[in-house]
Amino acid sequence: MAGPAGWGIAALGDRSGLAYNLPVTESVDVRGRIEKLREQIRYHNRRYHIEDAPEVSDAEYDALVSELESLEAEHPELVTPDSPTQRVGGDPLEGFEPIRHAVPMLSLANARKTGDLLEWDARVRRLLGEDEEPRYVTELKIDGLAVSLRYEDGRLVRGATRGNGTVGEDVSAQLRTIRSVPDRLDDGPPAVLEPRGEAYITLAEFEKLNRELEAEGKKTFANPRNLAAGSIRQLDPKVTARRPLTILLYGVGEGGEVFESHSGMLAALKGYGLRVNPYTVHDSIESVVAECERWAKERESVGYQIDGVVVKVDSREQQLALGSVAKSPRWAIAYKFEPLAGRTKLLDIIINVGRTGALTPQAVLEPVNVGGVTISKATLHNEDYVREKGILIGDTVVIERAGDVIPQVVKAVTEDRDGTEREFTMPTHCPVCGEPVSRPEGEAVTRCVNARCPAQALEHIIHWASKSAMDIDGLGEKLATRLFDLGLIKDVADVYRLEAEQLVPLEGFGEKSAENLIRAIEKSKEQPFSRVLYSLGIRHVGAVTAELIASRFSGEELMQGVEVEGLSEIKGVGGVVARAVVEYFALEDNGDLVRRLMETGLDFEKETGRPTEGPFAGKRVVITGTLQKPRSYYVERLEAAGGTFTSSVSKNTDYVLAGEEAGSKLERARELGVPVLDEAGFEELLT
Repeated sequence: MAGPAGWGIAALGDRSGLAYNLPVTESVDVRGRIEKLREQIRYHNRRYHIEDAPEVSDAEYDALVSELESLEAEHPELVTPDSPTQRVGGDPLEGFEPIRHAVPMLSLANARKTGDLLEWDARVRRLLGEDEEPRYVTELKIDGLAVSLRYEDGRLVRGATRGNGTVGEDVSAQLRTIRSVPDRLDDGPPAVLEPRGEAYITLAEFEKLNRELEAEGKKTFANPRNLAAGSIRQLDPKVTARRPLTILLYGVGEGGEVFESHSGMLAALKGYGLRVNPYTVHDSIESVVAECERWAKERESVGYQIDGVVVKVDSREQQLALGSVAKSPRWAIAYKFEPLAGRTKLLDIIINVGRTGALTPQAVLEPVNVGGVTISKATLHNEDYVREKGILIGDTVVIERAGDVIPQVVKAVTEDRDGTEREFTMPTHCPVCGEPVSRPEGEAVTRCVNARCPAQALEHIIHWASKSAMDIDGLGEKLATRLFDLGLIKDVADVYRLEAEQLVPLEGFGEKSAENLIRAIEKSKEQPFSRVLYSLGIRHVGAVTAELIASRFSGEELMQGVEVEGLSEIKGVGGVVARAVVEYFALEDNGDLVRRLMETGLDFEKETGRPTEGPFAGKRVVITGTLQKPRSYYVERLEAAGGTFTSSVSKNTDYVLAGEEAGSKLERARELGVPVLDEAGFEELLT
């Protein structure tokens, strides 16, 4: 909630007190007021997100943010990348730049049982020698996405994924949107500090977000880890900003040499204002074992997904003495929990038909409670999986929640068989439309090849209307199913023949809501051909591949018939994709559908793509620092001149456009000898 327009906040040293008695005028030191507001907001962010001890109400906090947003809007030249207002996310990235970790992010060896922990302890003691008595630290092993942050002189300058441990991806823009990642550190940290941890989402927020997605008719996430990983790796940081992610830190890469112990390092990180993974110090391996066994029983009480307990030698000197082997340190080990599992009866195996015609076996189970969740169905993946596992209908089976979330049948309890069990046979005809099915040679999936199969048609409509495809707001899974069941739409072309008069009589619709849906359907006609091509649901053709094809061929050309060789010539389009496209447009039913879509006014024209000529043609340019105009202005001018905007400096960068307070990117450019432009130089090159 914003404060009254034109009034500021009395910044008199009290970080929590608010007062609306100072009008914002030109005589006020605007830069000083902005800095004070940022200081207050950072303080309250820490109290709320790091220390879980807020001092002001949401309304008071919102007033601070609103005041800062107003001042920055009036004075865009004072906006800095580390301002709290920039957490909403910037412009979408074109791709992730590789980041080499100064200190590798190693993986951990696993312990599956108590004996493994005891053996590890004995090995540690043997390597350290008889005179050394190790102390251990235990932390919960969070099941999220491993990331590394980099602070220079207390300022956040970069964030990266773990990647392969040596090279990760630059996800700085995405990590800045997480409220528990401070943009500045307190209490005098080292000049360079790379805290590392896990980005994740709580189970409550995960369930809430999935309920919202389901209500909107959108695809839900399978588990919290997938959501965290998918959110951080979104090219559009605004999407990340809308996901309620948080972070817990458990280590330090570069800069960690100043700490004498692991527990001391964690305490220091907390003092800097970072959110630290809770930990316990132990004087004996017996205490460690008891802690691991306790959490194995109480793991669902934590509130977020964990899959084990990490045990570390506390002393840094002892860590250095123990060293590492291959890709894991000798001084740490992960005690992994057994997956949540249960036994039940497999009553039947039914077949689900997906959007691409894939026939997927699904187990119908006698309901069983596994880790607090009642499970009555579970995936069996494909026909080969059922055969390899030797699963029979009527078997007693073991169910596991993969990642503690997705239920799947992992094995049959053969000793419980009584002779009444029977084999599963994949049907020769589609259970929905009755047409013959096919399993191409070399593939594990059996498919219905009838393009007019009702099961595929409904799934195709849902895919077509989704945000990543034609983005028809309001036409979610539930409404699409309803309209399909009523016979108002039989395929995606019918969507464009819907009229408001058909919708108004339906329960839940009025004139306004019906008109809104028709308006959203009409608006989807503005989507470019690449989105239309992706929305057709051709096997192997994702959004990026569709853009590549649409830049070379129009819909009419694809309808007339193109050769596999012609498609394969496009960089990024392989033979498998090319054959799938050719086969799709060769089918009469598909051709009929595309012709009907063309008649609705959708765009099937070839996309011209980005200019390939101009003063920046083929050049990669990094833009950094505070500039006189919004960053989007420079990006648009750059792309219009044939150039490409990238987010980080590398040896492949051609220019760096640097404004005031350019920071580490400017230093990196100088180290690599990359030419640096100011705004005048940039404009001069353009003209």
